[in-house]
Amino acid sequence: MKLQVIVGATRPGRVTNKMAKWVAAEAKNLPDTEVEVVDLVDYPLPFFNEPISPRFNPERKPTADVKKWIDKIAQADAYVFVTPEYNHSMPGVLKNAFDFLTWELVKKPTTIASHGTVGGARAAMHLKEVLSEARSVVIPSQVAIAGMSDKINEAGELSAELKDQPYGPQTSLKNALAELKWYSDALSKARASSSS
Repeated sequence: MKLQVIVGATRPGRVTNKMAKWVAAEAKNLPDTEVEVVDLVDYPLPFFNEPISPRFNPERKPTADVKKWIDKIAQADAYVFVTPEYNHSMPGVLKNAFDFLTWELVKKPTTIASHGTVGGARAAMHLKEVLSEARSVVIPSQVAIAGMSDKINEAGELSAELKDQPYGPQTSLKNALAELKWYSDALSKARASSSS
């Protein structure tokens, strides 16, 4: 499985990248899995400005920055979108990145790792709707942490007391990643058989 962990915030002082490091470190324990952290900071995009929906524009000629983003996303088999909650939703930069995509996520599994006052629950809810419209398979399991900035350090390590909780975030993450891997393996085979 080629897994991308997407850092869905770009503002100075963000803590979302710490959560992404934590997710990526745990994902590397999965068998037969290649993990890549994809940070939106490295993919600066304009506000969506195409005159025709990218999905329905056979003459589309994306700019170099947009093509770099599209090509990167297309490479993966599965995704974890890591997002904070801003004003009861996902960051605008993350939603904007989705608006440039066409069919890159079709029949590929995704899950969400969110953080915020209520664990980023409202951001995750909105993100699930966007992922569904992208034709991704949004798996039931996800991870949410309230007060995340005090629970994960700069190296992406969860605090020791939370690691040991039987129903804490580490267990939730392991379960979500195992489920994501199961879906990825099943859907990869299905995509391969339908294209042959």
